[in-house]
Amino acid sequence: MLQIGDIKFDNPVVLAPMAGVCNAAFRLTVKEFGAGLVCAEMVSDKAILYKNAKTMGMLHIDPREKPMSLQIFGGEKETLVEAAQFVDKNTTADIIDINMGCPVPKITKCDAGAKWLLDPNKIYEMVSAVVDAVDKPVTVKMRMGWDEDHIFAIENARAVERAGGKAVALHGRTRVQMYEGTANWDIIRDVKQAVSIPVIGNGDVNTPQDAKRMLDETGVDGVMIGRAALGNPWMIYRTVQYLKTGELAPEPTVREKMDICKLHLDRLIDLKGENVAVREMRKHAAWYLKGVRGNARVRNEINQCETRESLVTLVNTFTEEVEAKQKDSQAI
Repeated sequence: MLQIGDIKFDNPVVLAPMAGVCNAAFRLTVKEFGAGLVCAEMVSDKAILYKNAKTMGMLHIDPREKPMSLQIFGGEKETLVEAAQFVDKNTTADIIDINMGCPVPKITKCDAGAKWLLDPNKIYEMVSAVVDAVDKPVTVKMRMGWDEDHIFAIENARAVERAGGKAVALHGRTRVQMYEGTANWDIIRDVKQAVSIPVIGNGDVNTPQDAKRMLDETGVDGVMIGRAALGNPWMIYRTVQYLKTGELAPEPTVREKMDICKLHLDRLIDLKGENVAVREMRKHAAWYLKGVRGNARVRNEINQCETRESLVTLVNTFTEEVEAKQKDSQAI
C-alpha cells in the first residue's frame, strides 16, 4: 500500500503533474476513475508570492479530489520556502511536491526544474529548508539525470531522503531526452533499492500491463501515469482494476468517451469561464477522440469552436455518426 508520511492511499496509481493539463477539472475527473493520488500542475514560487491572479486560480482544489499533491518550482531557496509556506497554510493540499524534472529551457534557465539534477548538495539544501518550514509532507518529482553523462539519480534521491523528503517520483528519462526515447526502468529500480522512502516510478506506462510490469520489475511503491491518461481516464480505472484483479476492463465506447469529454468541459467552464475553457478544451477533445476512426474532420472543426454549444453539438453529432456506422457494419 502506498503511503506518504501519514497519508495512506487506496491504491498505488498516481496521476502525474502535467503542465497546462492538471487543473482541478481534469484532476477530479481522473480521481473519479479511481486514482489513488492526483498531482496538480507545477506553479511558480514567485507567481505565488506576487499573488498572480492566474496562479491563485491554479491553487484551487476541489474537496472531492483529495488526497492530492500541489507542485511548486523555483531556483532560489528563500522564495521557494515562502511559496511552500503559503501552500502549507492557505490551501487544502495534502502534499507539497517540488519539481526537479521539468526540462523546458525557460524553467531550467531560472535554475529551476531539471537544473537541480546536476547538484545533489543543492537538492539537500533546498528540500531541507522547505521541510523545516512546513507541516505538510514534502515530496520531489525528478528525472534520472541531466544527460547521459550526468545521471545522479541515486545521489539525488538520497539527498531528498536525508533532507526529510517523504517520497520521490522518478521519471526514467534525462532532461536532454525530454519525452523521446525509452524510459530507463533499471535506474528506477536502483533508486528504489538505494532509499527507504517511497519511490514512485514514471515513464512509458502506457497500458495497465505496463504498470504491473513496472511494479514487479522495479519494486516501486507507486506507478505514475501521465500522457497515457490524456483524454483517457479509463487508463487509470483499467490500471487500478488490473492491479487488483488481474483482469482487463473493456475499453470505453465512443459515447462513454464523449460523455466524459462533455463532463470535463463543464467542469472546466465552472473553473475558468466559458471563453477560456472552450479554447483550452480543444486539445482535450482531440485527446478524447484519439483512436476513434474518422476523427480528423471533427477535430479540425473543434479547433474553431468558441462556445460550449458549438463544441457539444459537434461531439454529439460525431458520436451519432460513429454509432450509426457501427450499427450498419454489424447489420451486414
